[in-house]
Amino acid sequence: MLLTPYRETLALPKIPSLLVVATLARIPIAAAAVVLTLHVVTDLGRGYGAAGLVGAAATIGGSIGAPVMGRLIDRRGLRPVLVLTTVAEVIYWLIAQALPYWALLPVAVVGGFLALPAFSVARQSIAALTPESHRLPAFALDSITTEMSFMAGPALGVLIATSAGPRVAMLTLAGGILLSGLGLWLLNPPTRAAHEKPVSSGERVPRRSWLKPRFVAILAVTMAATLVLSGTDVAVVAVLRESGEVHWTGAVLSLWAFFSLLGGFAYGTIRRGLPALALFAPMAVLTIPVGLGGDHWWLLALLLIPAGALCAPTITASSDAISRMIPAAARGEAMGLHNSALTVGVALGGPLAGLAIDTKGGAWGFAAVGAVGVLVALAVLPAEIRRRRADPAPASSSPEPSSLEPSSLGPSSLEPSSLDQPSSEQPSSVRAVDAATLAEQPAVKAGTRPE
Repeated sequence: MLLTPYRETLALPKIPSLLVVATLARIPIAAAAVVLTLHVVTDLGRGYGAAGLVGAAATIGGSIGAPVMGRLIDRRGLRPVLVLTTVAEVIYWLIAQALPYWALLPVAVVGGFLALPAFSVARQSIAALTPESHRLPAFALDSITTEMSFMAGPALGVLIATSAGPRVAMLTLAGGILLSGLGLWLLNPPTRAAHEKPVSSGERVPRRSWLKPRFVAILAVTMAATLVLSGTDVAVVAVLRESGEVHWTGAVLSLWAFFSLLGGFAYGTIRRGLPALALFAPMAVLTIPVGLGGDHWWLLALLLIPAGALCAPTITASSDAISRMIPAAARGEAMGLHNSALTVGVALGGPLAGLAIDTKGGAWGFAAVGAVGVLVALAVLPAEIRRRRADPAPASSSPEPSSLEPSSLGPSSLEPSSLDQPSSEQPSSVRAVDAATLAEQPAVKAGTRPE
């Protein structure tokens, strides 16, 4: 039945509670960008360009900090990192609302560096709690709940900022981050499976054993995916403004997010996932002509359906890919690098689309980001072809678990394939986990959403 994979996944121990806590924890994080923008524009009296610089500063800090925090989780465990990042981010929001603009810029870098890693922790724990046979629907559920967080977070942030003021909204974010960190600390989701060596064992894995071209290729696809998504977000606003239908922007972006939700839900029901590249390449190609529907909001929404339906599946596939190739002792750092790729893509997509829009017009925003996505896909394709020729169908070294009981959780005998499967280069003892969305930085749709 269609819902069977989801029912079985939700029956796994701790998965429902993890999804609930992670979803709630992501809401204040999702609201951060819009609240910070409104603070700079309204309270500090600066322009949107100045607000963008503060956002860029936080993005730079987050891109550097994500793998560092992930490595700390690998070495020290989850709870010490949750304490460090929760306290640091609460202090950041408490003082940021009182700082002048010149001081806010460097502080935003530090705040981004020490951001609460709610997104990566959730996906790392999903990989530790689920057997490989149920990892795909688990990541799909995570992608769907992430979408919900980024639909709710910015809306709540705007509501508080416009009714009580941006400074009150920033203080509210401090309280939200405190509750988020406390919730994750109390839940204390495992970052390693029962059959893997615990953090206390002190196991170390050299980067050269997993930081290989195949992993870099997935990072490139992930970055390009969020570049296309964030650029599309900007282009939608531009073409609707040009056609005099800017008041339909919220409806179009909401429909786009809904298409992604449906695509992610459908993708989670299939038995065996597709390579991230196989999903991303058509998404990029189908984004290029979307601007042709700019004269009518409903036509624009229709043209967004194919590419939108591939958004969540692409990010889910990249998460699933990394979950199958990274050793347990390095999964935190690898997830941090994946998170950085998501963040960098988001940061680049908007300016790239904006440049095309300013020089050629709104429709060219879609064409620009879609074309860059196609170029990245073509650049990654040769490496994927070489890998398939060298390792067409290696068998997994681990047996399929006999049941879904906690004592039997472990990797299945799922046959690897394409970018998102383990290669024969890896030792047979490798157990891997996910690194995906989204980044602790906001991504795209309805005010920047990570998948």
